[in-house]
Amino acid sequence: MLPCFLGMHFMCPLTLDQNFGLLIFSWNLKGPPLSLQDSMALATALEAQLQLREVAGIPLQASTVDNWNQIQNFEAKPDDLLICTYPKSGVEKANAMPSPRILRTHLPTQLLPPSFWENNCKFLYVARNAKDCMVSYYHFQRMNQMLPDPGTWEEYFETFISGKVGWGSWYDHVKGWWEIKDRYQILFLFYEDIKQDPKHEIQKVMQFMGKNLDETVLDKIVQETSFEKMKENPMVNRSTVPKSILDQSISPFMRKDGGAKREERESQVGSMPSTETTVGLDPTTLRHGLSQNQELDT
Repeated sequence: MLPCFLGMHFMCPLTLDQNFGLLIFSWNLKGPPLSLQDSMALATALEAQLQLREVAGIPLQASTVDNWNQIQNFEAKPDDLLICTYPKSGVEKANAMPSPRILRTHLPTQLLPPSFWENNCKFLYVARNAKDCMVSYYHFQRMNQMLPDPGTWEEYFETFISGKVGWGSWYDHVKGWWEIKDRYQILFLFYEDIKQDPKHEIQKVMQFMGKNLDETVLDKIVQETSFEKMKENPMVNRSTVPKSILDQSISPFMRKDGGAKREERESQVGSMPSTETTVGLDPTTLRHGLSQNQELDT
C-alpha cells in the first residue's frame, strides 16, 4: 500500500487524507513515546494537513497538493477503468463491480492526469443527488479528523453551495463530466438508479466493459453490494481505521439514506429533482432547490 500512497495515491481504497493519517498515526503508535517538541511538531504538521489548498481554483487536501506532480505524471494504461465521483457519491457500490485494473478518483475533468485522455481509457462516473451528497459529505466531514471541521449545518450549507469544500463545487464537478460523456468512453451512472435496480446497472457496466456474467454471479454481486452487507464489511465500513482518524462515534462511515424524517419533510416542501435533471440546472436554480430542502435528513 505504501507505493500506492507515494506515487498513485488517488487510486487507493482509502482517500489520500486517510492514507496520510494512517501512516502518521501508525508510526506514532508503534514507535517510542514522542518528546514534547516532536509532539508539537507532529500536531503542527497535522493541523497543516487539515487546511484546503487550491489547484486551478479547486480546493483540495493539502497532502494531495503536496503530491501533485506525481499525480499529474501518473501513467495510465489503455485498459484501465477509472471510477470517478464527487465525494460521497457512492464509490463503494461502484468499486465493488468487477473489471480490469480499477483506479478511482474524485478529481474534476480539468485536473485529471493527461495520460487518461491520451490512452483513451474507460471512465465510470457515478453522480448523486446534490442534496443527498451534501448531507452525506457533511456527516463524513464531522467524523473525519483529517478534514476541516464543517461547523454547523447552516454554515456547511453555505460552504458546500459556494464550492469551498474539498474537490470543489458539486455542480461544476458533475456538469464537467456530464458535458464530455459523449466525447470519451464514459459510462455515466446515477447513484439513485444503482439503488433502485442494482442488477440492471451492473449489467450496463459489464456491457460497457465488454464482459458477460451469468445470473448467479450477478445475483451474488447484488447481494454483496447491498447496504446491509457493506455496512458489516470491514473493507468498506472503515471499522479498522483508528478513531483518531475516523471517529465513528460522531457519525458512522456507512449512513443509510432517508427514512421517516425525510419522507415527512419532503411531503411538506417537496423533493429535489433527479440528479439528471439537476445537472441541467444553472447554479442559481440549483441553490434555490437546495435551499427549499435545507433541513432534510440532517
